[in-house]
Amino acid sequence: MFARTPAARLCDMTSGRRALTALHLFMVWATMAAVAPALGFGPVISAWGGGADATVPVLALGVPLMVGLLTTAGIPVRTVVPLCGSVSQRLGWAVLVFVLGTLGILAGLAAYGENVDLGSASTRIVLTGVPYAVAAAFFVPSRWVRLGALAVLAAGVAYGGFVGPALAQQGQDEAEVARYREHPELLYLGAAPPGMQVSHAEVGPASFGVDYRPVREGYELGYVGLTVRPPLTPTPRCPEPAEKGMTCTVDAHGEMLTVRDFPGGGRAITLTRRHRNAEAEVTSQTLDEPGLRHLLNSLHPLSDTELEKLIREKKIEQRI
Repeated sequence: MFARTPAARLCDMTSGRRALTALHLFMVWATMAAVAPALGFGPVISAWGGGADATVPVLALGVPLMVGLLTTAGIPVRTVVPLCGSVSQRLGWAVLVFVLGTLGILAGLAAYGENVDLGSASTRIVLTGVPYAVAAAFFVPSRWVRLGALAVLAAGVAYGGFVGPALAQQGQDEAEVARYREHPELLYLGAAPPGMQVSHAEVGPASFGVDYRPVREGYELGYVGLTVRPPLTPTPRCPEPAEKGMTCTVDAHGEMLTVRDFPGGGRAITLTRRHRNAEAEVTSQTLDEPGLRHLLNSLHPLSDTELEKLIREKKIEQRI
């Protein structure tokens, strides 16, 4: 038999330390993934209903138990991790890992509370042990292990602080757009008259209303209202009997023109016409008939870009 060279013995020692370190981090992860949900958050939440008197005993029992389990997980690496060399050192190490890992759990809960997607319930349980394993990795005297832990920490911060919230916001925006598009057959928008803009839109259970006001509102007067709804009658028809001070006509194309005269010389003009399977109506006391007709002629389906702009500018709401 040939004696092993010092280089071979060093290689065996290095390989053994790597395997021991991997086993150590796995034990920390597995222990906390199994214990933390069962002995931590679940009982705390259950005891919360009983107030502080019920919660404090759970914490008083659960925290020492988890620290004790971590201390046990540090025994196999007492020759690898300097802080695990003695019983007192292992206890201090366990407390540090518990505190740092719990801070990571709290950060994850905060992200989850902001609707950041952390996967299914089983995935979240698996992730529970990761902050503790990452904390333990920082105490391993290996540059590569610490760099790996730093990479995992950076990835978690990036996802929880930036990528996850952005994806959550995108999901909320898509859900909001879908909610407004429950009745797409009514979502039609007309080009704003000159000097005016969309100031407000409202999606109802059976109608879509848009208000147009001057761009320099407060300095200029003006208002145009657009309403798109299911047809009220088979064909546009003037009300009978006619109201006092109101004239109404329906042309050969089925477009209804209503003019209401007010005391003092003012009047309101309303144009109503069929638009595909809906009925569109525009009314104004400041815009004339050609202007209202031009708005009806410009009706088009509300695009995603237009809807997203209304949502972003908080100019649209849903009425139940």
